[in-house]
Amino acid sequence: MLVSQSSPYPANADAASERALLERRARLLGPTYRAFYRNPIHLVRGSGVWLYDAQGRKFLDAYNNVASVGHCHPRVVEALSGQAATLNTHTRYLSEIILDYAEKLLGTVPAHLGHAMFTCTGSEANDLAIRIAQNSSGGTGVIITDFAYHGATIATAQLSPAAVGAKGVPAQHRTVSAPDTFRDHGRAAHDFAKNVATAIEGMRAKGIKPAALLLDSAFSSDGIFFPDAAVMREAADIVKKAGGIVIADEVQSGFGRLGQGMWGFANYGLEPDIVTMGKPIGDGHPMGAVLVRPRLVASFGSNTGYFNTFGGNPVAAAVGLAVLDVIEGEGLIANARDVGAYTADLLRTLQSRHGAVADIRHNGLYFGVELTADGEALAATKTSGVVEAMREDGVLISSCGPRGNVLKIRPPLPFARDNAEQLAETLDRALSNW
Repeated sequence: MLVSQSSPYPANADAASERALLERRARLLGPTYRAFYRNPIHLVRGSGVWLYDAQGRKFLDAYNNVASVGHCHPRVVEALSGQAATLNTHTRYLSEIILDYAEKLLGTVPAHLGHAMFTCTGSEANDLAIRIAQNSSGGTGVIITDFAYHGATIATAQLSPAAVGAKGVPAQHRTVSAPDTFRDHGRAAHDFAKNVATAIEGMRAKGIKPAALLLDSAFSSDGIFFPDAAVMREAADIVKKAGGIVIADEVQSGFGRLGQGMWGFANYGLEPDIVTMGKPIGDGHPMGAVLVRPRLVASFGSNTGYFNTFGGNPVAAAVGLAVLDVIEGEGLIANARDVGAYTADLLRTLQSRHGAVADIRHNGLYFGVELTADGEALAATKTSGVVEAMREDGVLISSCGPRGNVLKIRPPLPFARDNAEQLAETLDRALSNW
């Protein structure tokens, strides 16, 4: 066990204090706040790709994309504290820093996305995108994948079957199979555009006009897939011809994570009408944004209007600028590409040694490791066991997918080769007990 010599917390803190903390958490926050891991971690500090618990043990963070440029990055902390000590107010006053940030953020996307609208969360960003799409298209129906997650507002939760189940999706919307590149020789991925067309036909048969196709560019909750670009473009074209809007949800796949540029949608050659983002936009600061075609906002603005009191406030703008500066200045997109490829090679070596590893899917620093066993329930249980074993061994990951049998690995962007080696060694030990 690694113990920080500078930790103010006693190394022999007993389990009773942790139990008391869990009991207090349950009493004050209620039953919906679920902690990770059977043995929840009491974190007290973060730095780069590391997290530290109350006993001073450090954990390699291979999961938290929220801290996109690393936990407590000094440049981001300096920008946040400096602006907070100067001015923080709402967006109905004039402010150069908000405009500077909007200009720089818009400079990372195709020119047809000409307006930036700021929110405080990714859920708010997706909610706003849906409102704009429904207003501009005149439709109500939204197409999503069948285990997607897009947020926690009423509108976005209803478009998140991973959270609310298929029965929680309202009748005007449609789910389609995620483009699974693994099962059935990738049939679902091959048929993705056709399935989108079928969903639109189903809407029309019920008198529902399509409003949008809402896509997570990495299909994160569905199991992490990176389908053929031509099929994705075909699906987008089908939606646009039907009068709908294409929304790229970049909350998990954006900001250089996929190692081929700033945005996941660009990997497919897509030209979305709206791009939404959250979480990594502020390296942990609560921020979100919608980048949109100006013509869509023109009609939306005249019919409905929009303001978000603290979306895009000066502190958020300062933080956002710092994050973009760090991504560029530290070469984090190239790092995601290079270290991602190295990590994938290490994982494939494990696949050759462990029969439980059925498939490895990756793009940059985003990995889905599919595990199999005799029966889906057993595979899910064993996958959970791998996640727990790695936690005990000092590496944090999670799982995803409708069957719960895909290891979800998406570390902060400064992840290095030695971090990848620790990840692989730890996973090797966990799989050895499969």
